Amino acid sequence: MNEPRDGVGPATDIQVAVLDVYPPPLRTLILEKLPPGWRCSFAEGYDDRHQHAVLADADVAFANWFGVNRQALEAAGRLRLIHKLGAGVDKIDQTACRDRGVRLARCAGGNAVPVAEHTIMLMLAALRRLPEVVARTRGGEWFKEEARVLQRQLAGRQVGLVGLGAIGQAVARRLAGFEVDTVYYDPVRLAAEHEAELSVTYRALEDLLRTSDIVSLHLPLTPATRGLLDAERIDRLKPGSVVVNCARGGLIDEQALVGALLSGRVLAAGLDTFGQEPPVGNPLLALPNTVVTAHVAGATFDNFGHMVDRAVRNTRAFLCGEDIPGPDFVL
Repeated sequence: MNEPRDGVGPATDIQVAVLDVYPPPLRTLILEKLPPGWRCSFAEGYDDRHQHAVLADADVAFANWFGVNRQALEAAGRLRLIHKLGAGVDKIDQTACRDRGVRLARCAGGNAVPVAEHTIMLMLAALRRLPEVVARTRGGEWFKEEARVLQRQLAGRQVGLVGLGAIGQAVARRLAGFEVDTVYYDPVRLAAEHEAELSVTYRALEDLLRTSDIVSLHLPLTPATRGLLDAERIDRLKPGSVVVNCARGGLIDEQALVGALLSGRVLAAGLDTFGQEPPVGNPLLALPNTVVTAHVAGATFDNFGHMVDRAVRNTRAFLCGEDIPGPDFVL
């Protein structure tokens, strides 16, 4: 079981540090969901001064996009728990957390629905070359016949999902009505009955990359997955395929992807994440055959409230010495 902080219960004087810079509606939502007796400080910026200020007296920190490094943890003398308002914890220094006795939790699969919706939107937008079509239409062009050459449809294609955790499975369920052949690769293969329920077929990674019309990435960023879609694998993609990434930018060799998009070997890409964020100066932003968004796949107002509710429940459990549910407890 998680060890409670001495003298602290769920209804006592708890200080929460919110490390991301949220607009007023999201701040109000967080405050409304905190239990009585909990106080909250919001970061006003992402520089060390602002982050260290909100962490100085915090018992608990809520983090989302912002990464938590060793220096931030050293500024937090009372901190006992960091809760990610999302699933990925690659931006949080877990070694430093262990060294300082700070526990770490997350909302495993908590953003699966909005990310799955965004993933399919990027598939469709990339196939339809939506940014180019919108720009030309706004510019006064009416090019319906040319569009027949430019655009592609999703129906009838093979979609390869690389990673079939909560998000990958949510994507698979939503693809079922699009008349596609959905295949997947995951380090842990699903049971046959689960594959049948999701209407997916397992493929070895190299086979999936070679045969899929659309390759969509849904793996966490770890030392084993960093650069998974490297130059060699990009070169082995099916000619005219589409790459979609709503997971982590570090999964892709971006320079190699740029080359494949320029040559036409890769038809288009839908990208919500980048190796460096914000991706200032990244050539992927300027290509006509990319659809790019600002790591917003999981960022819906509807889902944010659910994530805060879950983080509060887990934090209350931790403060009472109870177990945080297994998938959400990281360390």
